[in-house]
Amino acid sequence: MNSLCRIGLRQQRTAEPRRWLTTNSATFNFRRYQYHGSYLWPVVRSRHEANLRMVLDDLPGWQTMMIAEVQRPRFADQWVRIHDAGDFFSDDYLRAWIRICRACPDTHFYCYTKEVDRFRRLVEPNPPGNLHWVYSYGGTQDPTLHPGVDRVADVFPDEESIDRAGWSSQRASDLLAVLGPPLVGMSASRIPAFLKRMAGRRFSTWQAATHRAPHTRPPSPAVGGQAAFRPVPASRQTRLPQEPTGGRTPPAPRRKDVG
Repeated sequence: MNSLCRIGLRQQRTAEPRRWLTTNSATFNFRRYQYHGSYLWPVVRSRHEANLRMVLDDLPGWQTMMIAEVQRPRFADQWVRIHDAGDFFSDDYLRAWIRICRACPDTHFYCYTKEVDRFRRLVEPNPPGNLHWVYSYGGTQDPTLHPGVDRVADVFPDEESIDRAGWSSQRASDLLAVLGPPLVGMSASRIPAFLKRMAGRRFSTWQAATHRAPHTRPPSPAVGGQAAFRPVPASRQTRLPQEPTGGRTPPAPRRKDVG
């Protein structure tokens, strides 16, 4: 059974107020949603901030450390989720991850990202074969996404609303976000304050009401207007971790700590 490893950093800021990161495309609504619950625990927050400080202070050293760690035998044929918190906040940082993926071909990497423009420029033209991604709604670059072209994820109020919209839930396994159908639905965390603010909307419609921009985009230069998501071989689709649900919310995948 393939296991999951998750790597996160706190993108909003480090412990030093001077180090706010302003390049992220996530909106204020989404950032408040993302950094909630266990992400506010001091031990989790300090770990994410430490990861970010190392990236900012010594990106080449961090890259070398990550390559050495992921090349260890225990990560062979495993899935690594890049960012359970955070996003690709700069071109240099994304390029470092591209180099990590290429240096670790025996490991599968996947991610959600709202940095659409950055991925169009740096990843789509020549993506590493072991990197899989899904664009997620809820950011300032939502208008450049097209569900008929891109693999996209949206947060819905509940599982029933995902079914009504004709999207596919990733509830059974988070890997379905990159291995399953390209319209990915995620049910919102049961955080009463945010469910009230969502008011029965999905993130895409919530953000559209805020942004009020046309949802159009030119054809992707990397693929000539064809689908930007890559079909996944059936052999890889059958290797999802088996997570019994029993009618209940499935447990989180087994994690291994990195960095």
